[in-house]
Amino acid sequence: MADRYDTFEDLAADLQEGVDYRIRSSDRGTSVVLLAPHGGTIEPETAEIAEAIAGSDLSFYAFEALKSGAHGDFHITSHRFDEPGAVGLVGKADTSVAIHGRKDGDDDAVWLGGRATALRDAIGAALREAGFDATPNKRLPGVHKMNICNRTRSGAGVQLELSRSLRRRLAGNPALLDAFSTAVRTAIRTPPGN
Repeated sequence: MADRYDTFEDLAADLQEGVDYRIRSSDRGTSVVLLAPHGGTIEPETAEIAEAIAGSDLSFYAFEALKSGAHGDFHITSHRFDEPGAVGLVGKADTSVAIHGRKDGDDDAVWLGGRATALRDAIGAALREAGFDATPNKRLPGVHKMNICNRTRSGAGVQLELSRSLRRRLAGNPALLDAFSTAVRTAIRTPPGN
């Protein structure tokens, strides 16, 4: 389904914050931001997963739809996602890791994308070491320079696409979510090449 809104300004003119959607943000001054631009009912569990990875020490941002509706009702495509708080927070960071949701399909792998290729590959390796399947994202590669994950100081970030079934399993199993979050955090905290 096509997006109903092309920009955040269009969405905000038509919908009410606190009723239709909410924005949660914690600027902790870190070089990496965890974000979920399609949280709430858009791509369920993505905000909770991003928040779990951020923990209490990494910067975090989530845009969450509060009402049900078709996927495109609140979804703003990542390269058009221009909510000012997200753009400002991501723009102060060296890189970002965006958590996205996708439909179930042929595999349950985490699809790895984004322009920060060294961090992307490190996250993939850490996830595989922790027992998760992770593969390069050929369908939704997240390499557009205006993609919210790439609007960092370096011009690069990472985009992780998680299937619906994997998101449900992570949300329903705190130990599994902790293992997933720890793997991503380990890759973030270990400079590529070490």
